[in-house]
Amino acid sequence: MPILELRGISKHFGAIQALKEVSFTVEPGEVVGLMGDNGAGKSTLVKIIAGNFRPSAGKILIAGAEMAFDSPLAARGEGVEVVYQDLALCDNLTAAANVFLGREITRKIAGIPIVDHRAMMIRAAELFAELKSETRPRDLVHDMSGGQRQAVAIARTRLAESKIVLMDEPTAAISVRQVAEVLDLIMRLRDHGIAVILISHRMPDVFSVADRVVVMRRGQLVANKPSASSSPEEVTGLITGAIEAA
Repeated sequence: MPILELRGISKHFGAIQALKEVSFTVEPGEVVGLMGDNGAGKSTLVKIIAGNFRPSAGKILIAGAEMAFDSPLAARGEGVEVVYQDLALCDNLTAAANVFLGREITRKIAGIPIVDHRAMMIRAAELFAELKSETRPRDLVHDMSGGQRQAVAIARTRLAESKIVLMDEPTAAISVRQVAEVLDLIMRLRDHGIAVILISHRMPDVFSVADRVVVMRRGQLVANKPSASSSPEEVTGLITGAIEAA
């Protein structure tokens, strides 16, 4: 059974149609590359899956159950996590504090709840070890590389026992070495049976980790096929309209 199924998702903003009958599925442990030019509808689709927007028409199913998310919190409750391009990290806090931001572990002293920093450090170290990241729980985010920051954001999704992780341009504006680190993190998620939707303009990154590519143009899905049977040249043609559909 697919972990995520979209059936005929459409979205209108007044007279503007941002999405038109988008349908595809994502299996557990599958990496799907979601590609398209600016304005193709990728961000709108991701925001619908993440609970930021309600679709104008269509259905979202998680593990076969129909969902109607009215907030990102509701989507998160069903195992949908988002790693945004800006990562939403606090530079002045440690890696562990960022992993647990808003979900801090507490213990009671004289009946008063106190943040348990030691427990958070231990659990964060376990998550980084699970992801095979060199990020350390006590390191300040301010001093981290782009790859380490991504590790913190991804560890936060693991804390929540996510089923689906939506990643928005995770390899933008980082070095080649850090790109390799982030792609390795994506494969770690896949190895744990988590479905990943990778939104990216970088063809080599998508084709190096994605099992399947989904291409959008002007709010419509124009391709949904295994990456092994496609190519960067074909995807470029689909994005620009030189190829109508595949």
